[in-house]
This record gives sequence, C-alpha cells and structure tokens, in this order.
Amino acid sequence: MSLMDSIDIDSKSEKPVSLIWGCELSSERDSYTFQVPEEWQCEQQLALRTICLGEMARDEFHVVEIVPAEEGDAHAPVPLATLKPSVLPMATLVGVELTPPVTFHLRAGSGPVYISGQHVSMMPNLSWDEEEEEEEEDAEEEEPAEESPEKLPKGQAAKKGSAAKKRRLEKEDELRNNVSPEDPLPSKGQGAGRGRKAAAKK
Repeated sequence: MSLMDSIDIDSKSEKPVSLIWGCELSSERDSYTFQVPEEWQCEQQLALRTICLGEMARDEFHVVEIVPAEEGDAHAPVPLATLKPSVLPMATLVGVELTPPVTFHLRAGSGPVYISGQHVSMMPNLSWDEEEEEEEEDAEEEEPAEESPEKLPKGQAAKKGSAAKKRRLEKEDELRNNVSPEDPLPSKGQGAGRGRKAAAKK
C-alpha cells in the first residue's frame, strides 16, 4: 500500500511534501541507510524511481539488495536489482515504496551504483486554517452584494428583449447584403459541387 493510498481525500490537516532523494553505493561504501529524525512525527515514505551504474563501473554484475531492519533468519535480504554495464546499466523502479528506516546494500560488484527516488512526507497543513478564515470573510462580504436585483416591469423587460432581437436581425441582413455577385464561388474541394447550387441574387 502506498502513502498516497493511505491519504484521506478529505484530510485537510496534512499535505504531501516530496523531495528528490538519492544515494551512491560503491566498494568504499557498500551500504546506506535511509532514516528520518525521530522528532519528525509525520508519516514518511521513500518511493524509488531508478537505479543505475556510474560511468566508472566495471563490466561485472552489481547486485543491490534491501536489508531488513530486524536481523535474523526470518528476514533475509531482498534483491532489488542486478545490473551489468554491457547488458542492463539502468533499471526503472515502479511501485517500490518503502517506509524508513531502509538499508540498501551492494552485495556484489564494485560500483558505483546510484539509487534515486522521492522522499515523501505528510506535513501538517498550517495554511489551510488561514485559507478557511479568508474564505469565511469573503463569504460574509459577498452576502449583501448577492441580494436579488430589482425586477423590471413586464413591459420594459419585453422591450429590452425585442431591441436585442432587432439588432441581431439587422446584423444578419447587413452580412447578406454585403456579398456582391462578383465574389467567386468556392473552388472544388472547399464545399463547391455539394448540396444545392447557390441561387442568383435578385
């Protein structure tokens, strides 16, 4: 289950904050642990995106595994990717979302191997309360302006509608009268030859 699945759609108190994350594994440093400070009380998740070899990697198999936090026979390391420069120098990881602490280990190969992804935190949304207060103030200001407009007497409303209709009809007549008989008919392929022939003007 991903972090985004666990977010309540109606939740207004938290918002996801995403940061780009990455680490390097090599023969000098063959393990890396992703962890967050204990004082961070919000939910954390690491969504992996890519794992790739560096340009200096030897043409050998590089095996990266995830080591469980609890040591013991019941929890064996889980291979994440096996890369080789001449065969598969990079792999895209989809749906690999982990909850910290997570330890990555370079089991085979000398590296460098680069792992990248997104660190997602559910941070308290402090701005929500401010926005809610502003919306309430705006609503209170708009209420007097939303009073229904005065209705015109029936005779005036009918005159207003008929005047608009007259103007529209006059514009249509002007457009029809502006077409001169010398205007060429559309050439073939642009509507000519289809339907009825144009009637001659009187």
